[in-house]
This record gives sequence, C-alpha cells and structure tokens, in this order.
Amino acid sequence: MTEVAFHFGAPNKLEYAGRLLRKAVGQGARLVVFGSHDLVRRLDAHLWALSPTEFLVHCVDGDPSTPRSPVVLASALHPGLSADSVLLNLSDAVPDGFAHFGRVIEVVSHDEEDRLAARGRWKQYAQQGITIQKHDLNLKGAA
Repeated sequence: MTEVAFHFGAPNKLEYAGRLLRKAVGQGARLVVFGSHDLVRRLDAHLWALSPTEFLVHCVDGDPSTPRSPVVLASALHPGLSADSVLLNLSDAVPDGFAHFGRVIEVVSHDEEDRLAARGRWKQYAQQGITIQKHDLNLKGAA
C-alpha cells in the first residue's frame, strides 16, 4: 500500500520542494513532482535559478531525458512515471494514479486555502485506509 506523508508549515512551497528534492536525490531517490502546468513551469524556473553548486538535474515530463532523470516535473500522471519513484504532490487535489507510487509526499504551506485543500486530501487518503504520517515543519525548525 502507498505510504503518504504530509509536510505541514512550508513557508514557501517551491523553495521547500527544492530542498526536499535535493536531499532525496542525494539519497538516491527518483521523484515525480506533480502540480498544475503553471506550478511545474515555476518550479522548473526555480530549479534552474539555483546556484551551480545547488543545481538539481531534472526535466519536464515528455522531454527525451525523462527516463534517465532523477526528478521529473509533471502536470499529468501516467504509469510510465511511477516505476521506483516517489510522488511529490504540490497540487490541490489527490492525483489520479497516486496508488502506483510506493510513497507520496504532500507539501502544505501556511496559506489558509492550501491548508484547507490539504485537509480534504488527508480525508481522501484516510477514507481509502491509508495511514498518514504528519511532519510539522514548524516544530522541526525546517520552515
């Protein structure tokens, strides 16, 4: 069954996602980042704007390097993306096809609308019998 973890209290979703991606890739993980087309474009620009020492190899789904890239940014999920990857969900909804991933990470900012949408996603996962881990970034000082 898919493992789901919510990371609550991110002051900036894109910056937190970037740090999380660098850490995970450094540990050998492969990740798919799911979000709206606009969010995927903004995250792509954010990752390209990092300093050369922080650069993270990534691609947008559909690029020829998708099968080799440790990080794939996607605004739609398909079965080819899920093999041995972690899903980082930055969207407001539970993505169709999330169950094809062994692990899902949900990032939630301080924004009230984002928090309300996260409560809805939490409820959807819980209704499917998924045990959810909660990480409060405010308590960890990671925010």
